[in-house]
Amino acid sequence: MPFGPSHKIILSIAKGALHSFFHEIRVINEDNVPKDGPVLVLCTHHNMIIDPAMLSSTFPHGRFIHYWAKASLFANPIAKAILVDAGNIPVNRRSKDNQSMFKGTFDALAADEVVALFPEGTSYTEPRIMQVKDGASWAALEYTKWATSEEGKRKNAQPLRLIPAGLVYTNKSKYRSSAIMEYGKPIPLESLAAQFNAGDPDAAKQAVKKLTKTIEATMVRLTINANDWDALYAGRMARQLLWEDERTLNLDEFVAVSQILVDLFNYQNTLKSYSGLKEALLKYYALLKASKLTNDAICTLPLPRTLDPSRPTPLPSRLSTLGFLLLSTFGCIGPLPFFTLPLLINAPVYIMSRYGANLAFDEEESQAQNKVVFGALLTTVVYGSVFCALWAFFWMSPLGAVLAGSAVWLLFNYYLRTIDDFYTRTKRLFAAWRVLVGVWGPRGWDLSPADLKQYTVPEIPKINPWVERPLTPTPPAGAAATNTTTPASESVTEKAKKHLKKPASRSLVRHVLRARIEASRALEAFLQELEVASPRVRVSAHLGREEGTIEEGYVSGLSSETGDYLDVGAAVGSKSASTPGTPITPGTPVAEKRAYLEGREIIKFLRDRGAKIAHQAGASDWVAALSSDEGESETPGARGSGAGEAEVFWVKPSAQ
Repeated sequence: MPFGPSHKIILSIAKGALHSFFHEIRVINEDNVPKDGPVLVLCTHHNMIIDPAMLSSTFPHGRFIHYWAKASLFANPIAKAILVDAGNIPVNRRSKDNQSMFKGTFDALAADEVVALFPEGTSYTEPRIMQVKDGASWAALEYTKWATSEEGKRKNAQPLRLIPAGLVYTNKSKYRSSAIMEYGKPIPLESLAAQFNAGDPDAAKQAVKKLTKTIEATMVRLTINANDWDALYAGRMARQLLWEDERTLNLDEFVAVSQILVDLFNYQNTLKSYSGLKEALLKYYALLKASKLTNDAICTLPLPRTLDPSRPTPLPSRLSTLGFLLLSTFGCIGPLPFFTLPLLINAPVYIMSRYGANLAFDEEESQAQNKVVFGALLTTVVYGSVFCALWAFFWMSPLGAVLAGSAVWLLFNYYLRTIDDFYTRTKRLFAAWRVLVGVWGPRGWDLSPADLKQYTVPEIPKINPWVERPLTPTPPAGAAATNTTTPASESVTEKAKKHLKKPASRSLVRHVLRARIEASRALEAFLQELEVASPRVRVSAHLGREEGTIEEGYVSGLSSETGDYLDVGAAVGSKSASTPGTPITPGTPVAEKRAYLEGREIIKFLRDRGAKIAHQAGASDWVAALSSDEGESETPGARGSGAGEAEVFWVKPSAQ
């Protein structure tokens, strides 16, 4: 099944669009992908068409990838010609004969091609891997059966390599974020293929279920998984506080670091300093979202004590503070003339990308897709227009076409090389003046505690109707006591109203800075106690040491040695090994192997990867502190009265 020119054209466009949108795309363990022979790639799917575009654009060894498409799309002759030329394989999911349904897949694999599947069945936004369907397992095992048939032997079908792929985004809907594509080791098929091809229908179904569990276990290893949204958001906020500039965190370590931090909130912790930590992190996370500020932008600001208007400070010191902010502003604006032309040319692209994202503001998995698609279309139009204008300037001559094309190419590459610096400076500039206006503005701008409450709880993405959701069981002993249920999805109108009601950032600035102080202090105290007391901390099975006993738990139960699921035992809660071959229903109590790390091991793990753990130096490096004659806790009071509210001042970080 050869690829036609349309596939190469689409792939070139996808590469350009992705490199324009993402700051960095990291491919890990590409050696696990064979250079030749039939390959079935099983990739996670949480970002709509960005995922197949990313997979095709970064796939090792320059190999092209086939994808499944509904057979009904091939009914139109023109559509069929385009789809086939692009390398798509028709699949009739209504067919009851698997050998017939997967015929196109078998032909592609027999030609030593690569076929990519998304076993989760749909794209979604959840805190963990929610579902892995059996379709990929059926396709892989049916191929092993077909390869031994007369047709397979005639076509010299080679053994299949099953390659898992985890696609993780540092912030999947944010412009200039990063993407991580990690390939796992090939999943062995020999024993399962023998069981599948033995001729026993029940044994074949068991082989499919077991392969599906192995695929899911591997996907969990390659991604970040939390028990609920609270654990995911708390872990994410802790990472942002420990790495003030997240780009200093090696993307090779991003998934492991994020999972370790999430695991701190996945299960109950007995440390005294743990109390209130999650709430402090979630409050700061929610206020950042509501104020449209970012932690990294705040961290870059020089915020001395003299900025606080409520503290008695000599006028020269206050003027020097304002002067410093003005100099910082000029430092941000100074390079602007060098970016003016690219900014003006790309302004329509920014506007339309923003419009596309707003069309899906309640579906995070669709926002990046809309931004990239709208941006790519407008980029083509804008730079095409620039080319035509320059070519007309050169009298439409052949030499003029070359000069115009060269100028457009240089302009676009100059834009890509300078956008990150300009984007960072712009964020810092807006953050600086939002903070200045919010702190020096009248106290009447501040929200009252009652009005503020709705912005201190992170918003939960709406429910995806295409994701299977098991009933939530009673958590096992040791699991964090958090709300693991997702509230019923709101209507689009209700979402839109809430979206439009968000207050001006100046009303939230003091609350944001105070929440950052509380979260920073709580995290610092917890990490210090974690290192000193060094308790055993339960972590994901593939990151820790197995305890050596099998304890009662809940799906998923992963073996730290093999990554395979442990099946349900003969008796629920049994401490003995489970009976193989029994399918697991999500939410069912199972015998589960648990993994642990000591507290000091976690601290060393984080510190070795660049985490800024304040007590390491013997003094706090956090860019904040609290001071109030009336105490450090915020108490309810009338709007603008300031009664009982802690005042904010800042300490310039030693690193700066």
